[in-house]
Amino acid sequence: MIRTVFAAALAVALVAPAASAAPRPKAKPAAATPARTPTATAAAPAPVKPGPPGASDWRTPDPQNILVIDTNKGRIIVEMIPELAPNHVARVRELAHDKFYDHQTFFRVIENFMDQTGDPENSGMGGSVKPDLAGEFTFRRGPETGMVVAADQGVAEIGFIKSAPVMSQSSMLMPMTADGKVSGWTLYCPGVAAMARGSGLDSANSQFFLMRAGFPSLEKRYTAWGRVIVGQDVVRAIKVGEPVAEPQDRMDKVRVLADIPEAERPQIRIIDPKGAWFKAEIEWVRSSKGADFSACDVDVPAEVK
Repeated sequence: MIRTVFAAALAVALVAPAASAAPRPKAKPAAATPARTPTATAAAPAPVKPGPPGASDWRTPDPQNILVIDTNKGRIIVEMIPELAPNHVARVRELAHDKFYDHQTFFRVIENFMDQTGDPENSGMGGSVKPDLAGEFTFRRGPETGMVVAADQGVAEIGFIKSAPVMSQSSMLMPMTADGKVSGWTLYCPGVAAMARGSGLDSANSQFFLMRAGFPSLEKRYTAWGRVIVGQDVVRAIKVGEPVAEPQDRMDKVRVLADIPEAERPQIRIIDPKGAWFKAEIEWVRSSKGADFSACDVDVPAEVK
């Protein structure tokens, strides 16, 4: 079965013309009154870009949830986020433990879309010997999920779970549901890591892709399980092609951070979305973008030593 990622066609919205207004009778002119000088009100100060984050604004990720991908173009580090898709995170972690991904190539790479890999046949036809996974296109968000809200749209909320941009139903609906939770899903911003699949919804196995750019039409159709926190420039440097011409760029070694000997293990810290710095950053970006604000506009800084 071919496991792939399809780019949906863009829909064109048709706007109906405005209705004609009925004529109104002319009103008798009102008596003139002295003009009033409007009272000046002080405008609220616009948010400013925050300075460098402090020590308390960072978090240290669980080494079991960090995937280190060493490619011939450089290193990519992905934060795996079980809150989004626990079974898919477990599968990727297991395959990395088994060195399954080592030496596999990026066989299908589309500019302004994504890099696909994870197939031992390097063709889109293969997978592991493990059973296919049921889709985890959405997740259940409860008070314990730890989502930080960046924008409240009334019926929905946009924010972050760790480094992942997400959207969910309004938290106001939680008391009305049987499990006290609401549905959420990952926003397909640049750097999101997700599983490729066949035509069946429950056909993901081992192949995955890394987003080169945002692509909202994938939301709730493919399982997202993490996000690139370091090396997005490497993701965008991978050789393009459908299929990619030889020689294809490759993953030389794929390891879970916890499996790397401590002497070799990179020290990683990521901005904590619950921290004061990140909240100030969101406010600054929202102010700068106005009505065009998107969670994809907000960077989640990470440092590696």
